[in-house]
Parts: sequence; structure tokens; C-alpha cells
Amino acid sequence: MGIDYVIDLQCVPKATLSTEGILARIKARERAGAIIQLYRDNGDERPPSEMGFEMARRTPDGEEEVRVVIVQELLDEAAQLDPLAGHCIGCPANRTGEPFGCFGNIPYPISRAGEVWLLKRLPVPDEPLPFLLLRQVLSDSPGLGDSVAGTRATPGVIFETNDIFAKRVEGLQITTNHVFDMLFLVGAIQPTYAAMLMLFFSVIPRDMEADVLKNLTPAPPDFADRFPFQLVPEDADDDTTLALKNYFAALYLAYGLDVSLSLDV
Repeated sequence: MGIDYVIDLQCVPKATLSTEGILARIKARERAGAIIQLYRDNGDERPPSEMGFEMARRTPDGEEEVRVVIVQELLDEAAQLDPLAGHCIGCPANRTGEPFGCFGNIPYPISRAGEVWLLKRLPVPDEPLPFLLLRQVLSDSPGLGDSVAGTRATPGVIFETNDIFAKRVEGLQITTNHVFDMLFLVGAIQPTYAAMLMLFFSVIPRDMEADVLKNLTPAPPDFADRFPFQLVPEDADDDTTLALKNYFAALYLAYGLDVSLSLDV
């Protein structure tokens, strides 16, 4: 489980299987791999056609339905990706360089370290334009973060901790619930909103003049030179922080291509 995202550049694979269909097959391959490894770790050498596991799902009427899934079925489903993988070579939305590299995931639970890392990246009064923009967003969104509070009821599921961290500067208080809502509960992120998020979280340099800030979208042809991506992996990064940096890299790439970044939380 986690936050799935995809750069919405249209292509042959998406036209053939749909974005949802590709994501389902990617998950099927990952799930099959995990189950096979579990069997092998326990000394079980049966072929995937003889491996099964129970999967529970909630039906529309609220009942829980349990069915047995055969691993080979997942592998067969995922194999439908293979004939389309060649289209990913050289695709400008392929962030990872691997087949279907326009897709990504931030696994749950979101770590305490990752949440604090996000909070610390927000602008301060010494950066007046981004700081005033952040203040305006919070002022215009009185219910921001409210829908996140309930997801902390069970630590270890969505979030590692039920603690809510906050940053208060010059009367402005922003919490990790605000941050999660801004980043992930907005549906498809359009380029203009992506540019704002990149400023808030210092994905790109914030020391720009007002006229440049107002004209961030659409991305100029030389955006990578004018607004270089600032997040690089570090040895101290935990899994969540590294996944967040990858997410911002996808957001940056979608912004540069002038397309949205879709989310499934």
C-alpha cells in the first residue's frame, strides 16, 4: 500500500491498457514477486502455478470478500506489459529509465523522519515571496488538513506515528497534516500547482524575482537550467525521504512537460 503517482504524458501503453490498467499490472508483478520470495525463503520450491494466497476486498455493500489468488495468474496479468515496454525507451516522461518509469510509489507508512523533512523545507520570512504565498494558501484553505487527522488513529498504517508536528513562524502555523493534504489530496496536480509546491518545498531555487515567480508556468524551454532540481539522495535519507525525493522528481518532470501528475492515495 502507498501513494501511487504517474506522469500524465499520453503514450501507446496508456492508450492500450489505460493508466489504471498499467498500474494494476505493475502491482500484480510486485505482489507476485513478494509471494514467490516468501515461499522461497521458507524452502518451498513449488512453481508459481501451485502457489496461492488469500486476498480480501470490501464489496460495494460493505461485506468482506475473500478469494484465493494463484501467483501464476498475477504473472500472466503482468506479462501483458512486456510487449509495450519498448515504447518507454527514450520517452521524456520516463523518470527512472526503466519500463513504465513514469509511474512511482511512496510506500506506507509515512515515516516520522519523512514528515519532519518535509516540514523543515517550507519557506521562512527571509524568503518573502514564497513565505507570503504559503501564508495566503493557508488563509484561503481553513479546512486544510482536517481530513488527514482521522488517518492517524492507527499508527503504523498510513503514518508511522499519530503525532502531528508543526512549524510556527511569525504567527503562521503549519502542521504535517497541512503538508500531507497539500501534497497528496488534491487529485491530479496541474503544472501551475506543481510550480507552487516546488517553491514551497525548495525543489527548485526560491531566490527569484516576483516577475519570474509569476511566470513559472508554462515551463520555459530552458527550465532545467533556470530552475535546477535541488533534491539529491543522501546517505542519511530513510526510505520515506528517498521516496519523497523521487516523487518531487516526477513532479518536476511533469511540470517541465506541461502535463499533470495523477495521484492515487
